Amino acid sequence: MRSHSLNHRTPQASSALRMTPGRVRFVLGAIGVLFLALVGRAVYLQVVQQDFLVNQGEARFRREMTLPANRGLITDRNGEPLAISTPVQTIWASPADMEPVPPAKLRELARLLEMSPQELDSKLADRKREFVYIKRQINPEIADKVMALGIPGIAKQQEYRRFYPAGEIVSHIIGFTGVDGKGQEGVELSREKMLSGVNGRRTVLKDRRGQIIEDVAAIQPPHDGQTVALSIDYRIQYLAYRELKNAVEENKARAGGVVVLDAHTGELLALANYPSFNPNNRVGVTPEMMRNRAVIDLFEPGSTMKPLSIAIALEEGKANRHTVLDTHSYTIGPALIRDVSPSPSLDIEGVIKRSSNVGASKLALMVPPKDFWSFYDSLGFGHAPNTGFPGEASGRLRDYKSWRPIEQATMSFGYGVSVSLLQMARAYTIFANDGVLLPMSLYKSPTPTSGRRVLNSKAAEDMRQVLVANSGEGGGAQQGRVIGYSIGGKSGTARKLEGRTYVADKHRALFMGFAPGKSSRLIVAVMIDEPSAGKYYGGAVAAPVFSRIAGGALRVLNVQPDEPFNNALVPESTPVPVDY
Repeated sequence: MRSHSLNHRTPQASSALRMTPGRVRFVLGAIGVLFLALVGRAVYLQVVQQDFLVNQGEARFRREMTLPANRGLITDRNGEPLAISTPVQTIWASPADMEPVPPAKLRELARLLEMSPQELDSKLADRKREFVYIKRQINPEIADKVMALGIPGIAKQQEYRRFYPAGEIVSHIIGFTGVDGKGQEGVELSREKMLSGVNGRRTVLKDRRGQIIEDVAAIQPPHDGQTVALSIDYRIQYLAYRELKNAVEENKARAGGVVVLDAHTGELLALANYPSFNPNNRVGVTPEMMRNRAVIDLFEPGSTMKPLSIAIALEEGKANRHTVLDTHSYTIGPALIRDVSPSPSLDIEGVIKRSSNVGASKLALMVPPKDFWSFYDSLGFGHAPNTGFPGEASGRLRDYKSWRPIEQATMSFGYGVSVSLLQMARAYTIFANDGVLLPMSLYKSPTPTSGRRVLNSKAAEDMRQVLVANSGEGGGAQQGRVIGYSIGGKSGTARKLEGRTYVADKHRALFMGFAPGKSSRLIVAVMIDEPSAGKYYGGAVAAPVFSRIAGGALRVLNVQPDEPFNNALVPESTPVPVDY
């Protein structure tokens, strides 16, 4: 019975499992359609959509990395580094690649980067962003600790931070860079292309943790910036800054500036301003502290202009060194020209020693206005000095065609014309080079540019001797004398103009000079703005600064003394001639 029963069910099961030809064709057709769909999709993705998909993949995992170029050095003329770049690290994030991060790790990240948790959260808030800076230019050790946290989407990259070893001593010359390493002021700005170099490129694939998997293109190496060598001598720069700072503080002045030129080449050996600032830490720095006064501030130079206005009268043959002038007060229209310390008559040396407005103006008025203007113009007044500093002031020298006689008279003793300290220092190169005006340079050059004759050698030599005599008995440059060296110079005290009125109690104390006087090596220009400690005459305030800077610089340069070492300096109690 059992066997019979089994045999009876088998035919029924076989017929149930048997497929008809139509059913087979349907199944095969369905499989074929699915296969064709898969092939079509593959072709569509591999051919039609290939570029799109590759770009999408690369957008998620391919990264263009910048390989920063090392910014070039800035050095003084002897190779002393004044601006260098040190390697630092920058932490950045790709919020789009960040997985959920434990709050404890985020708090630790914020602590390491000296940020508040709220500040960190705000940077990471947009989860669609693929790049955001978290903290720039941090210590490499801190960056290593950040990466040790193992937070996905957090990465680091190397950058360079600018460091200025001399700090505030050269800040107005060197300037500084921003956080992106671009020059913002001074030489850093004016020589940006030379210093910056060219960044390199590296194209890589990264995983979701920010780790580099492989390079996908040839690396383009960076090309570092060039070294810029200045004409500045850091030893003299330090000396100039120290003495200027002491003078400003001692005289309770508003500010001051110093320019030191090489009398042979016109190269800038020092340029100092006070107040100053530390370019390594600019927190709390004000525009007043950053002002490069010696280059951009304009002022009326007062009596320091007299040697120049007298020189053109000598060249024109209107007078000679021994000419005696009537120096009684006189009028030009409604204006009275007078001396604060009058004398009935003075020769050229006396005009300089007594700082006579009457004598200087009478000599100037002997010269035709066009010739007088041409001489001032040839000295560079009214033109930018072209030393390479950004923002150089041109000054103001009005066209002679619009002058009135009183204007030519006042310009002879330094009013009615505006100049920078840099321009005045350059103008005095004619007395150290037989009438040749030297071009100024901030950059060291193996072949200095030749100068341009603006005054005949006889007139230049006569004025040089007069200025050297001015440092002797009865002269206004006595306080500028240097032990062991002769000097020549002229002091000046200029009232400040506010609006259209000259203020009686605000002055600039000035001194322009050269040393040694007999064969000059240096030209030093000093300006002290608004001294208020009791003294304000240039001969009392600015001349001693010249003495200390010139004396120290001559010794630094190993210039041989040209006078005995018992050429005593004038005591500060000695009356100083008025130098308005």
